[in-house]
Amino acid sequence: MKQKSVFFDLDGTLTDSGEGIINCATLALEHFGLPIPSREEMGVFVGPPLDKTFVQFGVPEDKAQEAIDVFRSRYLVVGKFENTPYPGIHQLLATLKSQGHRLFVATSKPETTAVEILHKFDLAQYFEVICGATLDGTRSHKADVIAYLLDKIGRSESFLMVGDTEYDVTGAAAHGIPAIGVAWGYGKVSDMERAGAVGIAHTMQELEQFINR
Repeated sequence: MKQKSVFFDLDGTLTDSGEGIINCATLALEHFGLPIPSREEMGVFVGPPLDKTFVQFGVPEDKAQEAIDVFRSRYLVVGKFENTPYPGIHQLLATLKSQGHRLFVATSKPETTAVEILHKFDLAQYFEVICGATLDGTRSHKADVIAYLLDKIGRSESFLMVGDTEYDVTGAAAHGIPAIGVAWGYGKVSDMERAGAVGIAHTMQELEQFINR
């Protein structure tokens, strides 16, 4: 078994953050008087950068930052804790560390919020470095976050990305890093496969097996 440096997405991969994100996105759409889709449709807000997703739901491009500000007005106070770790994730991370893998977080969520959430749910202990987006938008997309993480830890290792959306797959591919998709998150398996995921894990056990191949 070859030890790897494994980059984990946060929302939809380590924790189920849908409730808080959808509640805050709903508030932002209401702010603009836009129709509120079903909660299932709103699931696409989990994971990708918010600016693109708000535009998809009718927010004018020049108002995307205003939508994000409204979103954050609730998320930073309440929404970030409407969240729970996926069953089995603690055991998986502990097992991977015991096997000698190096674990990191690469998320499009603002880094300060990601750190706070991971500490809240006692997940931060498993990760050497937690990297996320900046609040000013200068680092927001997954490829940018991965570049930032690689600059921190160097590029001479065997890397692997784990995430629940096509953005995790394409963001990793931009740096020549293979990605495993997880089926329990908010992205579509077909989108991750189309983007080039090297495997799709449906359980924590399957994910461990993929990582140890």
